[in-house]
Amino acid sequence: MSAYQTPDDRPSYRLLTGKDDRAFCERVSEALEQGWRLYGSPSISWDTAENCMKAAQAVVWHEADVVK
Repeated sequence: MSAYQTPDDRPSYRLLTGKDDRAFCERVSEALEQGWRLYGSPSISWDTAENCMKAAQAVVWHEADVVK
């Protein structure tokens, strides 16, 4: 895999979402360990249908040329 190719041929931008719990934090941590970097601030919102807090965090591949 080259420095410019993402793992599993994923897009260079990903939005990780899920219940705001340890498993979500571990998914974000795993992405960072693989070479992704945070893009912007995390977002949280109350999910009334599932009665829980949901979180979202955007990540970009470390070599991605992005503009904020």
